[in-house]
Amino acid sequence: MALTKEKKKELIAGIVKAVTGSKSVVFANFHGVNVADEQSMRRALKKEGVGYAVVRKTLAKRALAEANVAGDMPEFKEELAIVYGDDLTAPAREFYVFQKKYENRVKIVGGIFEGKYMSVAEMTAIAAIPSQKTLYAQFVNLINSPIQRFAVVLDQIANTKTA
Repeated sequence: MALTKEKKKELIAGIVKAVTGSKSVVFANFHGVNVADEQSMRRALKKEGVGYAVVRKTLAKRALAEANVAGDMPEFKEELAIVYGDDLTAPAREFYVFQKKYENRVKIVGGIFEGKYMSVAEMTAIAAIPSQKTLYAQFVNLINSPIQRFAVVLDQIANTKTA
């Protein structure tokens, strides 16, 4: 079914808003995923504060041209979905979980990070970055470890002096 010009303008405006209003955007291919799997993927992404929208390639290209993103736009060959969010790493990280789960029936084909187009390899590397809460926990553990070891040493010294 053909879209009217007004509807296309609305869709393009929505894509521009998603791209410019997000800190990170992932371009994804979802060839071979059934509707039930896609719906569960949407729900899981939404729980994590990540948006997911299936878009037409031609409308996405027009919207990305309007968004004025630095660099070279990746080539979109098959079905296209845009995964976006306010967290810098969440869209890539959360979508990458489904790329592994669905055995490459969904895959990252590029993205936008900090206002620049990124390649598949760069977006996959971003997906490997843990969440901010995990990084905080690792940092606290790193700081706590020497203090904890010092406390154990002091306890051992106190035990030897009392014995």
